[in-house]
Amino acid sequence: MNQALVPLMVLLPLLGAATALILGRHLRAQMAVSTIVLAAVAVIAATLLAEVDGADAGVVVAVGAWPPPFGIVLVVDRLSAIMIIISALMLLGVLVYAVGQGIADQHRETPVSIFHPAYLILSAGVFNAFIAGDLFNLYVGFEILLSASYVLLTLGGTGERIRAGVTYIIVSLVSSLFFLSAIALVYGATGTANIAQLSVRLAELPQDIQLILHLLLLIAFGIKAAVFPLSFWLPDSYPTAPAPVTAVFAGLLTKVGVYAIIRTETVIFPESDLSTLFLVIGALTMAIGILGALTQADIKRLLSFTLVSHIGYMIFGIGLTSVAGLAATIYYVVHHISVQTTLFLTTGLIERFGGSTSITRLGGLRRASGLLAILFFVPAMNLGGIPPFSGFLGKVGLFIAGADAANGETATETLGTSATGPDWLIWVVIAVGAATSLITLYALTRFWNLAFWRPRSELEGYRSHLIDSVQEAPGATIVETRTTPVMMLAATAAMVALTVALTVFAGPLFELADRAAENLRDPATYVSLVFPEGVPR
Repeated sequence: MNQALVPLMVLLPLLGAATALILGRHLRAQMAVSTIVLAAVAVIAATLLAEVDGADAGVVVAVGAWPPPFGIVLVVDRLSAIMIIISALMLLGVLVYAVGQGIADQHRETPVSIFHPAYLILSAGVFNAFIAGDLFNLYVGFEILLSASYVLLTLGGTGERIRAGVTYIIVSLVSSLFFLSAIALVYGATGTANIAQLSVRLAELPQDIQLILHLLLLIAFGIKAAVFPLSFWLPDSYPTAPAPVTAVFAGLLTKVGVYAIIRTETVIFPESDLSTLFLVIGALTMAIGILGALTQADIKRLLSFTLVSHIGYMIFGIGLTSVAGLAATIYYVVHHISVQTTLFLTTGLIERFGGSTSITRLGGLRRASGLLAILFFVPAMNLGGIPPFSGFLGKVGLFIAGADAANGETATETLGTSATGPDWLIWVVIAVGAATSLITLYALTRFWNLAFWRPRSELEGYRSHLIDSVQEAPGATIVETRTTPVMMLAATAAMVALTVALTVFAGPLFELADRAAENLRDPATYVSLVFPEGVPR
């Protein structure tokens, strides 16, 4: 086993951040460092995935040779390796986009001396969260990425970004407070924060104590994942940041919260039955998020609301408590990371070409740039769930898993000993999911028609029910149109190609997701990785 590779996925970004900071304003050197680091992490994660997938096992590293549960444990299984690979590829694509934007704009929005170190520190926090083998190290990973995200969110120092940053910081601190309090209570009740050991010790506690600890963790992770009703902060926080930062936040950071919820439900509390709660929350997250998107004129806010709504699909998959549901969720997480990131990058291009991101001020973009039209259309249709794209495949996978669960066809493939929610509730959530997909398609098609097909000459005095039914973003302004460098177009095109690849290779990816979900069916699999000789009492 390549155990030495595991810590490098966190150490390389941290060392790269220090190197980038030392290099100061040497753009090419900083870009080289950042690119090499993120590419290396992707290669390391792919190597580890091939190893753990082929051997049907996992890689565990006890940092400092301190045996668990006394020391820090890093765990790489199929799920964590998948998450790191897609995250590293996404971070790499956004990095190239950000460098191209910085060169074109003379680094007004992404100061070189700050952006690269903060970006790599955020990457280190994300990767650390995915391989953390204990709750406190998971907390550290969250705090690392959050501290860097505060810097990235307020780049440029505009009043609007500072206000959004304050909201984001306050919400994040509240989430961290819940998480830290939960860790303290868990440790006080069990004497450990090791996730594998908690899988055994928490089951010995009274049910009411388990429920309190369980809900505290879910509240903390629910805020980070932007799950309704804990998602109020997101639409006002993300759209104000520079396009590359918004793309990273929207595509990746909420999925770290989803990942933490998956670990909580499959390892820490595998026998807890909150499936009904998950199904209800999943349906409400879908419905409230997409209804908010319908009222938005600004594409950045529209995408922020669709981001919230599509988190509901993942919560629905987790709530099914079946291997098929979790496999579809894993595939959908990978799909959503790539597609949501790509759409926000394309939005940055739209703002450069059209001087705005509002459908009340955009028109004729198809004639202005046919390439931009394609770059927006493909991921938009993907997010809307048009076949044969990965968005359609992921939703169908979730709906089939839900129908099987409602028909009692997955009774032998549930996660742990959890029970699925009521059959009628599953069918209701499936209906809400189908409606959410159609409304997503409608909202994105409306933007496409007005921004790309409507002639720019018709902007003045244009009135229709499509315009009258939306509202402008708070503080919306018109910016000057700017040239778009090749690097930004190339990075966005590469991300679009990645979203298409998820469709082309959907078969092998679904099979990999199935194997990852099988690993999570029995928490004893994870426990035996960390404690091959048995859990110490």
